[in-house]
Amino acid sequence: MPKTPRTVAPVGGIVAVSVPATPSRIRAHLQKRGNSSWADSGFRWLMLACALSIFAIVALIATELVTHSQLSLARFGLRFFVGRAWNPVQNDFGALPFIYGTLASSIVALVIAVPLAIGVAVFLTEMCPRALRGVLSFLTELLAAIPSVVYGLWAIFVLVPLLRNYVDPFLIRLLGWTGLFVLPDFGIGLFAAGVILAIMILPIISSLTREVMTAVPNSQREAVLALGATRWEMIRTGVLRNARIGIVGSVILGLGRALGETMAVTMVIGSSPTISKSLLAPAASMASVIANEFAEAADDTYRSALIEIGLALFIVTIVVNILARLLVWAVTRGAPPRTV
Repeated sequence: MPKTPRTVAPVGGIVAVSVPATPSRIRAHLQKRGNSSWADSGFRWLMLACALSIFAIVALIATELVTHSQLSLARFGLRFFVGRAWNPVQNDFGALPFIYGTLASSIVALVIAVPLAIGVAVFLTEMCPRALRGVLSFLTELLAAIPSVVYGLWAIFVLVPLLRNYVDPFLIRLLGWTGLFVLPDFGIGLFAAGVILAIMILPIISSLTREVMTAVPNSQREAVLALGATRWEMIRTGVLRNARIGIVGSVILGLGRALGETMAVTMVIGSSPTISKSLLAPAASMASVIANEFAEAADDTYRSALIEIGLALFIVTIVVNILARLLVWAVTRGAPPRTV
């Protein structure tokens, strides 16, 4: 109901009129809503249910994997995770070659992708001309939208011949003494899988690193430059140091993508259940062996062993994330970003 104006005593011959402020729409709504305890309680329980759903999903996945792996667990026990044999004919299974292939290809991908992604992020954030920044950012993010099977086809017809004819011979001459790059070289193998994974995780690491670097206040850059630092010193001490937590987080997300990638890796890794020191040798990952052989697993033990490999991949992912959390703590010691 509108308030009537009130006339007050004149001041200096001028009559002052005071009009009470009309309540805003929000205030009017709050006044008419009545008791909101039920709404607050319902909202609180709804948000709690959303949070608990994450635990429920993880628990359901773990329960399903453990339940359908019982036959393999009962027969092989923990020996399954350290065994090298993979013989479906004799029902003798071991997951170590696939664990090795998954970790080795992911490590190769990180070694290639992390420096390149950070370099791209630094250039786009600190050095790129404004007219070119939008185009390069769009092309970088476009890589993340390409389906993995397209990456696999491109790797078969373009990347593998390129590696076999040009890159691998150079690496054999340069680093053959390490035993990591030795003949025979078929083009497909751990190194090819690591390269295609590096291309796939590059936009993830680069985009997140760029966002973190953009969030660093300009006052940090200006303060470092005011102290007489060069541009590189400003980027290293004023930007990268403050963005290190986010960079480690982006690397963790990229590693998670690399560990679980299936189609592209399956098409170029070679699908050989062996362990070799040479990165040029064919291998297999946990995801690739499940994709290749699950449809052909007619025997219950065979199927249970493949599901247990899925359980091993689940465990490896959890362990890697725990180690990554410890790495973040080791880098930051729980300290906030430092100022100059």
